[in-house]
Amino acid sequence: MAMFDISERAQQLEKELLDFMNSQIYPAEAVYEQQMRAAGDPHFQPPILEELKAEAKRRGLWNLFHPHPGTGAGLTNLEYAPLAEIMGRSDIASEACNCNAPDTGNMEVLELFGTEEHRQRYLAPLLAGTMASAFAMTEPGAASSDATNIELLMVKDGDEYILNGRKWFASNALHKNCKVMIVMGKTDPAAAPHRQQSMMVVPIDAPGVTVMRNLSVFGYADREGHAEIDFENVRVPVKDLLKGEGEGFAISQARLGPGRIHHCMRAIGAAERALELMCKRAQSRVTFGKPVADNANIQDWIAEARIDIEMIRLLTLKAAYLMDTVGNKQAQTEIAAIKVAAPAIALKIVDRAIQVHGGAGVTDDFPLASSYAHLRALRLADGPDEVHKRAIARRELRQYRDLRPEGTRA
Repeated sequence: MAMFDISERAQQLEKELLDFMNSQIYPAEAVYEQQMRAAGDPHFQPPILEELKAEAKRRGLWNLFHPHPGTGAGLTNLEYAPLAEIMGRSDIASEACNCNAPDTGNMEVLELFGTEEHRQRYLAPLLAGTMASAFAMTEPGAASSDATNIELLMVKDGDEYILNGRKWFASNALHKNCKVMIVMGKTDPAAAPHRQQSMMVVPIDAPGVTVMRNLSVFGYADREGHAEIDFENVRVPVKDLLKGEGEGFAISQARLGPGRIHHCMRAIGAAERALELMCKRAQSRVTFGKPVADNANIQDWIAEARIDIEMIRLLTLKAAYLMDTVGNKQAQTEIAAIKVAAPAIALKIVDRAIQVHGGAGVTDDFPLASSYAHLRALRLADGPDEVHKRAIARRELRQYRDLRPEGTRA
């Protein structure tokens, strides 16, 4: 990272966060699991997590993602990258520091496009960590990788909109502290494709909103939930429209760019932890008279993991640097590239770590099985790999469009 300019303050936060992970987060993981099992409720909010949040706030390790000084740490994307990576090593660290998705993206949307009422009613408690929020964009009946397919209707009726439709994979909607959603729907089906959608702020307990079920991911019922939600004649005041009619697609692009890079940063952290666990297991387990680590194929896996991690870290840092210096739009190729590369490479490393652990690797005695499930799902979240590859390829091909035969579509 010597080629990137990281402030002394960011370097200090990195040291303090590492200490917080070692002294508080890792020891708390077993307590967290015990409290979740004892509660018998997959969406229970364990007391240990609230204790960690209080400690993180006390240490100043709070809202590290937020680029606005005063409400957040005021760090650049490049400065935040190593911190997000560190938090990615544990499933509970991001929420402990109030840096978990989708709250991070929702906070930024409310900061940029919310009214003063939204700021007081929702943004302030979200920043304080006393409230959680959900983001409802994906739909079961539409190929939501293309946001123009979204079908939930938002029909204007006087000073209100009436919402009808269904969403799913609404992350955080089953969190015990979830009070509000940002919902994307269609306000004008006749408009240009990227002007049909709008976003609105909707209380999760609004009349007509029904949380139908939680969707498990590879059998895991994530504590925050991935909800299927039905909207039946839900009335939303016009004042709760964000930015304006037809601005939903633009808001989603502003929201998903930083969100994608945060996911990739955390994925690198998960890969680092998987590599650490793989090395420890390989050194300590003996098969056929020698440590597993002495096998050439295991050494290949470890070497390849280190090489791959360094490559995706550098590409992620480059994307963060470009976002800071020339803006998200100019960094589109790098953001798309890391969204493909980071989860896929981290997934490969976790898979090999599982193999080295043998049967134990697929149990919950180690974090690898859970990490595998999350990383595999991440290859679909915020757009599947194929959508990002398509975007990269089209930008590359655009440079040579004059070579296309006449009469063929560009």
